[in-house]
This record gives sequence, structure tokens and C-alpha cells, in this order.
Amino acid sequence: MAASFIDTNILIYLVSSDARKADAAEEAVRAGGYVSVQVLNEFANVARRKLGFSWTEVHMFLASCRALLDVVPLTTDVHDLGLRLAERYQLSVYDAMIAAAALESGCDRLLSEDLQDGMTIEGLVIANPLKGLG
Repeated sequence: MAASFIDTNILIYLVSSDARKADAAEEAVRAGGYVSVQVLNEFANVARRKLGFSWTEVHMFLASCRALLDVVPLTTDVHDLGLRLAERYQLSVYDAMIAAAALESGCDRLLSEDLQDGMTIEGLVIANPLKGLG
């Protein structure tokens, strides 16, 4: 069965003022899948620093995400794989850790706007659910 891993930027688009992107992000999340603790942390940081969320709003949003998506912990195995992926594929360490968490959770797709749509990392296909939305 195909499983998707959701990158931070897709969660951020859930609260976007661009209705088309927000709808596409909501469709991706409603389909279920996985996020990592790193993704939750990155969202909390952006929500507080750039989106002006209160701590209560951050907690409520992340609780909703955790209810809809399985959360992958950042383990030393994920960390080690992430470093290897960063080196092999010339990724940032943070992007590589997300790819590693996706691979460790058994996902075959990583939904992300940041990485190249169609790129394959160790069998993990990058897909941009916002492609063509401007």
C-alpha cells in the first residue's frame, strides 16, 4: 500500500491565504500518512516566528496533525541515514532527515514543495501536490 510522508511546507499551506494551495494541502493531509517530530518542530517554529500563532494555536494545530498523521521519531538510525542521504544526494541536512524519516517509516512518496518534483531518493519519490497552482 502506498504511504505518503508530509513535509513541513505542506502543513504550512494548510493555513495559507491562498485557497487553492490550502485546499491541496488539506487533501494531502486528509489522505493520511506520516510526519516526523522534525516536521512538527519546524511547523511550530514557523508558526510562532512568521505566522504569528499563539502558543495555544500552535498546540491545537499540532494536536490536530498528530490525530490525522502518524508521527515518526527522530532516532539515531534516522539521523545516520539522513547524513548518508545528504552526502549522496547533495541535500541539506534538514531535507535529508525528512527523507530519511520517510524511508524509515516505509513511505514511497514524500509530499514536498521544497524538493524537486519527481526526484527519487532510494526509491522514495518526491511529489509536489501544489504543482501548477502558482
